[in-house]
Amino acid sequence: MPRAVRFEEYGGVDVLELVEVEPPELGDGQLLVRVRAAGINPFEAKLRSGLLRDDIPVSFPAAQGTDVAGVVERVAPDVSDFAAGDEVLGTTSKRGSQAELAVLSQARALARPEALPWEVAGGLWTVGTTAYGAVGAVGPNPGDVVVVAGAAGGVGGLAAQLARNFGATVIGVAAEASHDWLRSRDVLPVAYGDGLAERLKATAADAGGKLTALIDTVGQGYVPLAIELGISPERIDTIVDFEAGPRYGVHTDGAGAASTVETVEQLVQLIVDGKVELPIARTFGLDQVRDAYALLEGGHPPGKIVLIP
Repeated sequence: MPRAVRFEEYGGVDVLELVEVEPPELGDGQLLVRVRAAGINPFEAKLRSGLLRDDIPVSFPAAQGTDVAGVVERVAPDVSDFAAGDEVLGTTSKRGSQAELAVLSQARALARPEALPWEVAGGLWTVGTTAYGAVGAVGPNPGDVVVVAGAAGGVGGLAAQLARNFGATVIGVAAEASHDWLRSRDVLPVAYGDGLAERLKATAADAGGKLTALIDTVGQGYVPLAIELGISPERIDTIVDFEAGPRYGVHTDGAGAASTVETVEQLVQLIVDGKVELPIARTFGLDQVRDAYALLEGGHPPGKIVLIP
């Protein structure tokens, strides 16, 4: 019997269990995948804790996980794009990627290039499409100075690199421990904390420009800070402070605006070509899923946390 992560009630990481389950059944257009890597995301922690129960109720026992990479074991009769033995990455439509076996729709899967590490492939879809959507919302160009709040996180780190690839000067707000990594990606690091507004303005001036856009992956007042700094609302995007959208007239684009195979194919090519990096903070076994989410929810090193069955 294959094993999968389940939870029987809302709560903290202690409600997560690794249990034996029946093998998933395939529907039309679907692939059965032997999982090699599955990313974890803050959204999943909010779902499990019950914070989203009014908007996205779950049925217990609930499966967990959306991002996945693995090897196709079999396909539905109507699947023509993939076959058993293919190495793929993608996203599940109904959660359940944190398991030994998972089901993918062929419309939400793509081939994994050999040069793309398994853990990167398994953790890419959600952070990649969210970063892509956020960057697209603020439209960075040469001459822009773009601030990325939370630039050492999975989404923030990719967003900072993508904005830099568009020719913008990028300022990354992050803890001191991540500043060397940001510099290595040609991102100007600025520390969190008191006096942030002045540091941002000074860093922009030193770079020969002024602040023109901001991507917020943190919340905690970054949208009003951007308005205070004189950044136009149409050049501000937040992926967490959704109340700020209508209040300030700013964008709230993320994965929903860019969650397509075509977007992920572009990101994969950028990573394989060495133009963008998705750093892996740490990997855990499926039986360490509680430890993985404890690290995610308690603050963690730069990059993505991934489960390896």
